Amino acid sequence: MSIPGHFQFTVDRIVNEARRLRTLGIPAVLLFGIPEQKDPLGSENARPEGIVPTAIRAIKDAVPELVVISDMCLCEYTDHGHCGAINPPAGTRGHDPRLPPGYLLNDRTLELLAEASAVHASAGADIIAPSGMIDGMVGAIRKALDESGYQHVAVMSYSVKYASGFYGPFRQAAESAPAFGDRRQYQMDPANAREAFREAALDIAEGADILMVKPAMPSLDVICSLRRRFNWPVAAYQVSGEYAMLHAAAANGWLDLKSCALESLTSIRRAGADLIISYFAADAARWLERRSVE
Repeated sequence: MSIPGHFQFTVDRIVNEARRLRTLGIPAVLLFGIPEQKDPLGSENARPEGIVPTAIRAIKDAVPELVVISDMCLCEYTDHGHCGAINPPAGTRGHDPRLPPGYLLNDRTLELLAEASAVHASAGADIIAPSGMIDGMVGAIRKALDESGYQHVAVMSYSVKYASGFYGPFRQAAESAPAFGDRRQYQMDPANAREAFREAALDIAEGADILMVKPAMPSLDVICSLRRRFNWPVAAYQVSGEYAMLHAAAANGWLDLKSCALESLTSIRRAGADLIISYFAADAARWLERRSVE
């Protein structure tokens, strides 16, 4: 497995996993879905009986106090692996000759995200987390939630998501790698720190309740800067590559996994993150509990 110790779960098994995580004191889970069928528009994401809405209902029935966050993107649902609707190849239906083939269609993607967000909220999601870095995504989702009667559902935006090389293990595990090209059209240049402030300010203006930075450790400076500039909750995502490389180094005997994992999480917290999303969550909860007992 590209993310050691983590697996794809069926709905029945994810309920047991949710119970286990809550027992460890973990307050929230972030769900990603892998559908049985994919299409150019990622239609399965908006189906009320789709994998994520079904999982949300099952988790909330079994562990109602657990906060359920729904990742809101289309890359796992589209047959091309991009984060929204794209301009189809020349000579095919719907092709816009003014745009290159494969170009992400921003406004059409907003419609798809808004529709799916309302469906996930209806299933019981507490937080919608748009992750595609699509222009206007927070505003479109906030509007859809409010108009559907889900004013209480929060939006945690992937406000600063870099086109990073650290996502590789997740894309393998979630079967979401792009079939062609990359995601630099809509994700940020890792060399550009100033754009983070503009993106964060836009998301706040559009109604984001939480700002997220991804990946976490290569972006500690950005986390720190956002914390100083905005009086807004900041989340940080310690991504699959960060997790996997520590496991690989530990497996080779080059470092101690526990101490380095906890140090990495501490550095993210020290930089200013209020919330940390990490594949180390369950391990860290156990390690910290043992430390407090000792």
